[in-house]
Amino acid sequence: MSYILNIETATTNCSVSLSKEGETLVLKEDYNSNYSHAESLHLFIDDVLKQARLKPEDLDAIAVSKGPGSYTGLRIGVSSAKGLCFSLDKPLISVDTLEALAHQVTINSGCIVAMLDARRMEVYASVYDKNYQQIRAIEAEIVDQHSFRELLQQGKVYFIGTGVEKTKHIISHPNAVFIENKLPSANEMGKLATIKYKKSDTENVAYFEPFYLKDFIGTKPKV
Repeated sequence: MSYILNIETATTNCSVSLSKEGETLVLKEDYNSNYSHAESLHLFIDDVLKQARLKPEDLDAIAVSKGPGSYTGLRIGVSSAKGLCFSLDKPLISVDTLEALAHQVTINSGCIVAMLDARRMEVYASVYDKNYQQIRAIEAEIVDQHSFRELLQQGKVYFIGTGVEKTKHIISHPNAVFIENKLPSANEMGKLATIKYKKSDTENVAYFEPFYLKDFIGTKPKV
């Protein structure tokens, strides 16, 4: 029996879940458009454990969404997860953000494009089949009217994530299905984290870093 604490901070959704053998027992998240990770994450962790009537030492592992996503959000999530692993002497498990996002969609045919908004017309996207097997690696790409054309010609393509808002105005095809207002959530992480836990597929706590995909570029504050 494995209890895993799952932390998702790759987008504006500050999300924490407690899973048992891959099933979500408790979920706490702030599903809005504001970044509240620094203020909310540790409160959510405490609340989830209290609702599950567990102590931190009862956990078997800590799982964290590894990216891609918000640079600051990922740093907060990974730093918190590593701190818990160090203090509790528990293994760290990383879960691919886009893979977990794809699990919010259930399809019988076609494919799923999990995508997160990046700068301007760019998205971070990966493609999965109906069994959630990755059929195209994660890429940072500029979206235009020709994007994903080959996939769209083969069948239904289900787009999900924060990249949908810009993509739906550019891609026009009868096979394109846009699933709106969905963010990565810790709810889908438990199953993926448990699979890794049972295979002892864990990270080196000291050296693990988030998967940013691209280098961080800071902007000057407006005066």
